[in-house]
Amino acid sequence: MRTIDHIKNNENGENNMKIKGEDKKALWFENDSLYLIDQRKLPFSIEIIKATTVTEIAKIIKNMVVRGAPAIGATAAYGMVIGQNKAEKTANILKKTRPTAYDLFYAIDYMLDQINQNNDALFAAEQYVENMINQCKSIGIHGNKLIKNNMSILTHCNAGALATVDWGTALAPFRIAHQEGKQIFVYADETRPRLQGLLTSWELSQEKIPHAVIADNAAGYYMKKGDIDMVITGADRIAKNGDAANKIGTYEKAVLAKENNIPFYIAAPSSTFDTTINSGKDIIIEQRESQELLKANGHRIMPSKTPVKNPAFDVTPHRYITGFITEKGIKKR
Repeated sequence: MRTIDHIKNNENGENNMKIKGEDKKALWFENDSLYLIDQRKLPFSIEIIKATTVTEIAKIIKNMVVRGAPAIGATAAYGMVIGQNKAEKTANILKKTRPTAYDLFYAIDYMLDQINQNNDALFAAEQYVENMINQCKSIGIHGNKLIKNNMSILTHCNAGALATVDWGTALAPFRIAHQEGKQIFVYADETRPRLQGLLTSWELSQEKIPHAVIADNAAGYYMKKGDIDMVITGADRIAKNGDAANKIGTYEKAVLAKENNIPFYIAAPSSTFDTTINSGKDIIIEQRESQELLKANGHRIMPSKTPVKNPAFDVTPHRYITGFITEKGIKKR
C-alpha cells in the first residue's frame, strides 16, 4: 500500500495527488502494473491498490475498487495491456465484470482493435485515457454555460475525478464554474447502498466548493422548497433514443425534477452513448449482492436471512431529460 501525501489542483485545474512527491491521478499505469485509489476506503482512509494480472483487474472492477463508467473503461484498457498476449480471452474476462456501464465495452473493443492492428498496447491505452480526460474537461467547459451565479445544483452518485480519472462528468461543470468565481452550492445525494455521495463530498471539499450531503429521499423536499435550480448527473449507458442508465435512484430524481419544473441534465462523454441499442429496454441492469444492503461498513444492519433485491442502476426515460452535456456541446432533447 502507498499512502498519499496530499491532494491539490494544479494550475490547469486538474486533480493531482502527491505520492512520494510525484503527481498522480485516480489511477495510473507504471512498471507493468496498474495503481488505483481504493474507492471503498474513502473518505476515511486513502489506500492504493496494485494490480499486475487480468484476474486482479477483473476483481477490482467487479468489487468496485474503481467506480464510474469512464474510470471502469480506463481500468479495462490497462487490463488489456496486461493481458495483450491473450487479448480475446482477456476481453471476455473483463466484459463479464459489470454488464451495465458501456464505457467498459467501448474501451475493451477499442483496445482489441489496436492490438489486432499490432499497435503498441500501452500507448493506445494511454491515448484512450488522455482523450477521456480531455473530453471531461470539455464537458466542464460546456456545462459551465448552464450554471448561473448563486445556483444550487443537485447531483446523484459520484461523477467526479475519481469516476473518470480526472475532472469528472457531472462534477466538471461545478469545477469550471468555481474556478470562474461563480457562487454555487451542490446538494450531493448520499446514494445508497454504496454511499457514493461521500466521494462527491470528499472531492468537493478538496476544492472548497460549498455543498451538503443529503439523504437520497430528501431531494424531493428541497426541490419542492425551491432550493434546487438544476440537476446534473452522470450516466453509465445511453441508448440511441436518449434513455439513460445511471446509479439506482436517478430515475426518481428525474421524475421529481420534471414535477417541479427543474432542468435535468446528464453529463457524459461519447463513449457512454451506445448506438447499438434503441431504447432503455435493451439495457441490462446489474443486480448486485445482498450484502451491500445487509451490511454497512462491514457491520450487519439486517438479519442475514433478510430477503433483498439490489439493482445497481435504473433507466431514466428520455422524456425526463432536458439535455446531454458532452465534450461536443450541449444537446437538448
